[in-house]
Amino acid sequence: MLAKTYGSAVYGVDAYKITVEVNVGQGTKFFMVGLPDSAVKESEQRVESAIKHFGYKMPRQKVVVNLAPADIRKEGSAYDLPIALGILKASEQMIAEDLEDYVIMGELALDGDLRPIKGALPIAIEARKNGFKGFILPKENASEAAIVDGLDVIGVSTIKEAILHLEGEEVIQPVAYDTRDIFFSQLDTYASDFADVQGQENIKRAMEIAAAGGHNVIMIGPPGAGKTMLAKRLPSILPPLTLHEALETTKIHSVAGKLGTDAKLISHRPFRQPHHTISDVALVGGGGIPQPGEISLANNGVLFLDELPEFKRTVLEVMRQPLEERKVTISRAKVSLDYPSNFMLIASMNPCPCGYYNHPEKECVCAPGVVQRYLNRISGPLLDRIDLHVEVTPVSFDQMTENRKTESSSEIRDRVIKAREVQATRFKEQPGVFNNAMMSSNMVKEVCQINEAGKALLKTAMERLGLSARAYDRILRVSRTIADLAGTNDISIEHLAEAIQYRSLDREGWAG
Repeated sequence: MLAKTYGSAVYGVDAYKITVEVNVGQGTKFFMVGLPDSAVKESEQRVESAIKHFGYKMPRQKVVVNLAPADIRKEGSAYDLPIALGILKASEQMIAEDLEDYVIMGELALDGDLRPIKGALPIAIEARKNGFKGFILPKENASEAAIVDGLDVIGVSTIKEAILHLEGEEVIQPVAYDTRDIFFSQLDTYASDFADVQGQENIKRAMEIAAAGGHNVIMIGPPGAGKTMLAKRLPSILPPLTLHEALETTKIHSVAGKLGTDAKLISHRPFRQPHHTISDVALVGGGGIPQPGEISLANNGVLFLDELPEFKRTVLEVMRQPLEERKVTISRAKVSLDYPSNFMLIASMNPCPCGYYNHPEKECVCAPGVVQRYLNRISGPLLDRIDLHVEVTPVSFDQMTENRKTESSSEIRDRVIKAREVQATRFKEQPGVFNNAMMSSNMVKEVCQINEAGKALLKTAMERLGLSARAYDRILRVSRTIADLAGTNDISIEHLAEAIQYRSLDREGWAG
């Protein structure tokens, strides 16, 4: 007898329907076809043990399991449950008329318990798209899949529960909650706030500009100056996630298995802080079974690289294309996957190995030439993609102990949102461009017009400060954002002057 169940394969951040065909006939062997990997082939032993635990039998006949389409490689252990239910249906041990109305996924333990899977959210989205009635999956993943409306999400703990539900003996109620209500209720709650930061007003201003224009930032300063503290508070002043961005971000975390058991729609912009020992594959994604890397997990949020020169050069260089393209393509011999990587890069570094070059009080003990070699660990092409270079100085004791109330993140965020609305209007006819940082060189010439006095100031600054040619476009982009924050259409001398001071590392001889 032939039985069909349906599963799903996740490639990149999207899922594709997989038909699991099971035929029980004359013969004695078990065959698994349809390009399964080792984990799928091993399901025979897990399935047999699981169904025997609940009193069912593995057919001692010829069993053929076909995973269609046969030209797509099937990976992982999540096909255990649809294969097991297909075998029970084909061997007439289970009567389930609506088996084909469900997408079914789950890894079986030897005692029939179900273990959680990765990618439940994109699978649920694909199931609704294909018109399935419901999705049967491990209970730990049920809240994640329930983000999708219009689909009966049935969470089960064992294969026995799935059988009883399909046979109509013990019907399990679908998991459901109002996704939008939960999402919008959590939008404005942040663990960290800029009100906690004493002093550093100039750095807060730079962070506000970065958030308003989507600019990448590098902070240079001695240990303990507050670089990490400021970076961790940046997501709290970024515009709230839209529902579409939240769904995209949650999909990526679902595929990577980062959502946990009580998963809901991600309502805050992600903040990722990988250690400097990270490999290039872990940063951009890939591997034997391709998985999204840190730059994709930071999509629609912030990627913070602390102690930037300590990262391996190869790791930093692989970020160059994703920073420009806003996506990363993982190419293999038989498959090519795209992961989104639209993130803001925030980096921090000490000015030298000892950390005290240009310190107002402590003496730098580095040998001549060491400071320049330390800075040279960061390549020019990568630095070219960072718009704001900010020097962070230590906070004095008086500033740390004063009781003056500082601006909260919500006050700063209100100004950032207004500036982003101006940019959304400006770029509404430019597909793929949403903020000033995304402007091409041609768009910079068109959008960032400056008067004769501004040109004179920019020329003088480039000559006197020894600014490199790469600084020119960056200064215009940042000055456009400063003008947007000020609510003016024209870029004035004051806006240019403020943008010029954010190009520290472009000054010739900055490191002596």
